[in-house]
Amino acid sequence: MRGEILSYDGTTQSGLISGDDGARYSFTAAALQSPAVPAAGLRVDFVPEADTATQILILAGAPSTVGVAGGLAAPTATGAGFDFTSAMFSFNGRLRRSHFWIGFLIIFGASLVLGWIPVLGGLVSLFLIWPNLAISVKRLHDMGKSGWLIAIPFGVNIVLTFIAFGIMISNVIATGGTADYYEDNPEAALAVMGPAIGLIGLAGLVSLGFLLWIGLVDSQKGENRFGPNPKGE
Repeated sequence: MRGEILSYDGTTQSGLISGDDGARYSFTAAALQSPAVPAAGLRVDFVPEADTATQILILAGAPSTVGVAGGLAAPTATGAGFDFTSAMFSFNGRLRRSHFWIGFLIIFGASLVLGWIPVLGGLVSLFLIWPNLAISVKRLHDMGKSGWLIAIPFGVNIVLTFIAFGIMISNVIATGGTADYYEDNPEAALAVMGPAIGLIGLAGLVSLGFLLWIGLVDSQKGENRFGPNPKGE
């Protein structure tokens, strides 16, 4: 079978291959059948055994000639650049902090600019949920945590938002005020909407705290159950 090397850690001499069958296979340097230096992006031919790649041959006609037999030594995952496709659309593997922030800024910038465009802005915002989840899940993987933890801020936001609107509607019904009444009485409007605004603000703080947590905590050293360390440590 053929595939492409996704990452390789020169320290542990282990890495990850994406097979042309869509599956991913771990491998070690002992499985290499040629003197070429493995590096992300190189095409390989290998024999799959369960979820492990064996008898790996780095192809001389790979897209990158760096690291091919007879060529220059290739950089390992430590020096690997930002892989847009893998970072933004795949939920597999790990993502280092710097690459997470690159992805986050791309998503934030796109949302900010396109959000001003009617209809299209809303559609793009929905589309950007996927890459936002992808970079967050892989960042959790890099910390050695389950990607399902991303459900915490989403769940808290949904629950608190529903509670906030429920409180606001209940207060409006209880006071019997009309739109004109609240417009002429800002104090009454604040009293009705205050608790709801507080809960929505709390939801925002939860999201901010989660963002800072996954964006600032360092990678788990070495290889974990989600793959090799993207920093090569």
